[in-house]
Amino acid sequence: MPPRRRARYDEDAASFRRRAPSGVPAEENGPYDEPEGEEEDERIDEPRRRRALNAVSAGQLGLRYIADLTSKETEGVTSVEPVEDGWVVDVEVVEDRRIPSTSDMLSVFECRLDDEGNLMSYRRTRTYRRGTGAYGGGS
Repeated sequence: MPPRRRARYDEDAASFRRRAPSGVPAEENGPYDEPEGEEEDERIDEPRRRRALNAVSAGQLGLRYIADLTSKETEGVTSVEPVEDGWVVDVEVVEDRRIPSTSDMLSVFECRLDDEGNLMSYRRTRTYRRGTGAYGGGS
């Protein structure tokens, strides 16, 4: 039974128990008594399933991790790629602001996330001047 219907059923059962015949003492209610915590305890002890990370949430996490670790201004996520054990996210960071802004120094940081979104590692993969493009040539 889907969880939503089960909850509704439990609510209906609880209201049914509250409407137990008034002439019957509480200890003799039998079918109207709450079960000894069977279903309730099972739902609490049941391990929570973690939802798999998608590309958008992996990119957002990578951006946040790099911003926190480097304390530098991030420009944005430049790539998100699934790998066997999680995600690889590349984040562009402003290393040094200059005038004019086309000569700012930028870096790309690669971070690896596991399937649950935990940061496993990060490293700077390249540094370049904004006007030259990521691979050195003119834009």
